[in-house]
Formats: sequence, C-alpha cells, structure tokens
Amino acid sequence: MVDLWFQLPPLVQGLLKGLAVIGVIFPIAGLCSMAERKVAAWVQDRPGPNRAIVPWVAWVPLLGRFLQRLGLFHVLADGGKMLFKEDSLPGHVNKFYFVLAPILAMIPALTTVTTVPFGAYLDGAGALVPLGLGPLDLGILAVFAVSSLGVYSLVLAGWASNSKYPFLGSVRASAQLISYELSMALSVLPVFLWINAPGREGTLSLARAVEFQSGSWQGGLTPGWGGAWFGFLMPLSAFIFLVALFAETNRTPFDTIESESDLVGSFHTEYGAFKWGLFFVAEYAHMVVGSGVFILLFGGGWNPLPWVPLADLVGWLHHLTGAAWAVAPLFVGALSIVIFLTKVLLMIFFFMMIRWTVPRFRYDQVMKLGWQKLLPLAIANLIFYAVAIAWIQP
Repeated sequence: MVDLWFQLPPLVQGLLKGLAVIGVIFPIAGLCSMAERKVAAWVQDRPGPNRAIVPWVAWVPLLGRFLQRLGLFHVLADGGKMLFKEDSLPGHVNKFYFVLAPILAMIPALTTVTTVPFGAYLDGAGALVPLGLGPLDLGILAVFAVSSLGVYSLVLAGWASNSKYPFLGSVRASAQLISYELSMALSVLPVFLWINAPGREGTLSLARAVEFQSGSWQGGLTPGWGGAWFGFLMPLSAFIFLVALFAETNRTPFDTIESESDLVGSFHTEYGAFKWGLFFVAEYAHMVVGSGVFILLFGGGWNPLPWVPLADLVGWLHHLTGAAWAVAPLFVGALSIVIFLTKVLLMIFFFMMIRWTVPRFRYDQVMKLGWQKLLPLAIANLIFYAVAIAWIQP
C-alpha cells in the first residue's frame, strides 16, 4: 500500500492530501464543538446537547436514543445551519477584504496540519518511518512561520468591518498573539539544543524529537535519558509552551478578544453564517495542531509511555502473540496513530476543562503576564539549558 502511494503522480498526491486535510479538519472542529458542550454540561452538572435527532434514526431501537443522548446530531444541525443560514453582507464593510479575512484564517490552520507527523510505520528494513502529509526537516519552524500568519486574518477582519469595536478587538488579538509567540518560540529552543548537541546532525524535525524521546537515537547526553519525554526533562519549557499555546489559540483564560463585557464584540462581530463558521473551525484547528505539537515535543509523540517506546510495545506484542500481524506495517501505523490521537484528545479535553473552570483574565493582565512574566522566564530557561547542555556534553 505504501509503495502504491509513491507510484501516484505528485499532482494526484497533493490533491488527495488536500482533500484529506479538509475532510479531517472540518469534522474534527464539529466534534470539538460537541465535546465542548458535553464537557461544559458535565462540569456544570446539567444536561448537555441531547435534543437534535434525525427522524428516521429515532426509529432504530437503542441506537437512535444513544446517538441523541450523545449529541451527535447537534454537529449535523450546526453544520447545516452554517451552510443554509442567510449569509448577509453588511453594506458598510469593505466587501472584498471582509470576505477574504475568514479564508485567510483557514489557510494557516490547514497548512500547519500537513507538517505535523501523526504516527510511524515499519519499513522493509524494520525501521520506524514517520507518517505525515508533508514531513519537513524544518518542521517546527514551518509550524511557527505559517501559524503566525493567522494574525493577518484577524487584523483584516476587524479593519474590513469598518466599525471601531471589531477593529479594537482585532488590534488586541494581534498584540496578544505577537507577545506570546515570542515565549512559545523560546520555550522549544532548549528541546532542539538538546537534540542538536555537538556530534549530531542539525535538524528542526518534529519526528526527530519523537525519535529522541523513544530512545532509538543513539548518543544521548546522559545514559538512560534518551527514552525520557522532554516534558520530564524540561518541565518549565513544557509549562511555558502550554501557557503560550492557550494564548495563541485564544482559549480561556486568554480569550480577551471575545470579552463582550469590556469590548462589546470581537473581530468577527459583523460576521455570520458560513464566514463566521470558518473562524470557528480555524480556532479549533489551531487547538488541535497545537495539541499535536505539544505531544510531539513534550509528550513522547506516538510512544505509549515514558521509557516505553513504540518499538518495544510492538516487540512485546509480537513475542506474546507470535503473529506476523503484530509487526505488519499497517498494524504498527494504526497503533501509532491511535496512541498519538489519544494523547491529542486528552490535551483537547484539558483545554476544555480549563475553559469551564478558570475565569477570564483582564486584557492588561494578559499582556503583563506575557511580557513581564512569561518572556523573562522563557529567556532564563533557555540560558539555563544552554549552559547545562554545554556542561554535560563531553
């Protein structure tokens, strides 16, 4: 199957990858919306979404009632509403840029997905090869470079709305994103300083970060540390990255751009129907991609447990069962994807739990935390690990 894929023309491969990204991101955004409501209902001890249902499914015994209580049909109802709701275009806006802004919001979200590896399979030589739509040796740099372009869609949406409140919302959104991008970038530098210590090839690949955490990369700084996750080796870097990730994705307690109590509205106040839905999907897509990057850098990627790499798990399964399917490329690839996606889902659940348990910060508190607390902490953390790596390395 892998050989058949590489035999396809590059244009066909690119088209299939694009369709795969769109076909995955949009349903995931809808499911995240449903999960957000269910988590909110669970935290607040109230019934969640359980009313919407397709009539012919209701006739199916047990299944219809189960799907209704699960809230799955609310995803279909929301999607249908966004598609068929009247998509009005206010007369006072700059129409071209008003329509362009939500499209620009989706481009970074869909592009960064292609650079994130999501699993690994066994090749003919028995080595684990990362799975990804567009694996790059400059993976983390590509993620930061492309995701930062999302600020243009926010500014453009607020300016094109030709209203002072959306414009103020876009300005504060752009200021927040820029301030926390600095801390986020500095927090991952110790990881790649560790990976690219003298004697190793230079790389910014996310897949190589997972390889190092699996212990499969020989020549670790200290014997026995090669299989540790960077979340244990660099807890402060992981914490700084996580806080910056909340701010980058505009999640509570950093969702000040949607603070109606002090700003009336946000950058998408004038938007509705499908154009508003694109901003909505882009926000969840950034959350999913950010969770994936955090897992790859600090959570071991597709390795199931600290100091228990995927290769060992596959070896144990093969030893216990003695079956050839345990080391088959398809099985190993599916297992790695399940492990990785399980971690990403746990991260998304954590995002949602924080939203419904922590109050929103004031905007001045958000900026003070970013510039006066988080940025100096990230710089000090980088200096500490730079000195430590230089001292440990023989």
